[in-house]
Amino acid sequence: MIFDIAKKRADLSPRQPALFWRNRWYSYSELNERAEALAASLAAKGIKKGDRVSILAFNHVAHLDLILATAKLGFIYTPFNYRLSKAEQEHMAAYLEPSLCFFDSHAAATIPQSLERIALEDYEDWLEPPGNVPDPGLSPEDIQMILPTGGTTGLPKGAMQPYRQGFYNAVNTVLSWGLEQSDCTIQSTPCFHASVNAFVVPLFHLGARVVLQESFSPSSYLRLVETHRATLLFLVPTMYKMLTDEPGFSTSDFSSVRWAISGGAPCPEPVREAFAQKKVAFKQGYGLTEAGVNCFTIALEEAEARPDSVGKPVLYTEACLKDEAGSTLRQGEIGELCLKGEHIFTGYYQREEATRAVLRDGWLATGDLARQDEEGFYYIVGRKKDMFISGGENIYPIEIENLLYDHEAVSECSVLGIPDEHWGEVGLACIVLKPEASTSSEALKSYLSDHLARYKVPKHFVFHTFLPKSGTGKILKTALKDAFLAEPQANAQIHPET
Repeated sequence: MIFDIAKKRADLSPRQPALFWRNRWYSYSELNERAEALAASLAAKGIKKGDRVSILAFNHVAHLDLILATAKLGFIYTPFNYRLSKAEQEHMAAYLEPSLCFFDSHAAATIPQSLERIALEDYEDWLEPPGNVPDPGLSPEDIQMILPTGGTTGLPKGAMQPYRQGFYNAVNTVLSWGLEQSDCTIQSTPCFHASVNAFVVPLFHLGARVVLQESFSPSSYLRLVETHRATLLFLVPTMYKMLTDEPGFSTSDFSSVRWAISGGAPCPEPVREAFAQKKVAFKQGYGLTEAGVNCFTIALEEAEARPDSVGKPVLYTEACLKDEAGSTLRQGEIGELCLKGEHIFTGYYQREEATRAVLRDGWLATGDLARQDEEGFYYIVGRKKDMFISGGENIYPIEIENLLYDHEAVSECSVLGIPDEHWGEVGLACIVLKPEASTSSEALKSYLSDHLARYKVPKHFVFHTFLPKSGTGKILKTALKDAFLAEPQANAQIHPET
């Protein structure tokens, strides 16, 4: 197994453009030199194999320098989520105990003072010339990264990703997704997140091109797609929607784009339709930090015929659906999606109980509910923890959310279960309306009743100006539920149930 992909790529394609950052291209040779310089600089500070090195910042070339330098020194890339509060950052620092943390000006107020730290404004001057670094003697099971999980239900855990996982994720992605050396992507999702492994690392293996955007701006993203003739797009649904809402979207040139893939959550049909009108083929992706991150693949013609399907498992991945007892289910039945393969993580850092809860008999229990059709295509039904039971009936919020997104007045929505004395649980629909649009709880109930069984229609509707989201754009359902339960009467008075 090749661990040092930066060195290998520098040998194979030294002058090939690799990374665009702040108005200039870096070749693969230059990327390798930067990684060597960083490894030498860290070694000079006493950093050694197994030490954790963090970064708390918006997307920066230092994120990718760190990822590529891990194989040269053996330290562990341990990025922090810049969206966490100061108290949450303190928790993560005490939990992960990094030996060093790089930070940008945006993080100056939240970076834990207990950490040894280096400001990114001094980063280039701090780097030493490439020098001799002791061989870390890596094995496939050595940990390369500890990435924060989504943290939608509490403080994040650190998912330990060995070199084995990164290698097989790259192989699975390149082969199953049909990536090419001529491809180019815009990396706008946060580099602290596993999405950096969706395209960036696989494309580095391939010798392709990556454009790094410091933070997502719809107008800037559209310009980058045109300027650099991007061929592959990877964003979360919230970001895709921001693109379609951008005034310049209708006149933007997407002719270079081979296809776009949505990660993190299912993408609403109106967003997919907007891209279809621009002749951009759209795929529904599926992955998680604990599994690589890419787990399924679907051909363009199949994605068009089955827009809600994530496809079939990538080349070196097995998948099945299991019930609560751990028995494998038949096609058509809904169960927990379980995955097996060399792209599965080692476990959660210092969280043995949490690790045992998801790694069972060689399978990763994803916590996602899915079904498989008669031709072997998988469909994500929702999060296991999001499903609720009302009057003995299972209700899957994603089914209701998809219909709400089809409503002409709805911009964003989230459906969740809340306690009810009579039914056990009932649905709560949290709605953000489009600008200038108007509707009512009664109108939305009537609309849903035309498409759903009565028991599936939410009992409560609350209208919001925005929905709280995680650092990766996922709607924080727990925060919405807590807010509603804290002041149910206030919510009812403002947006009465009708």
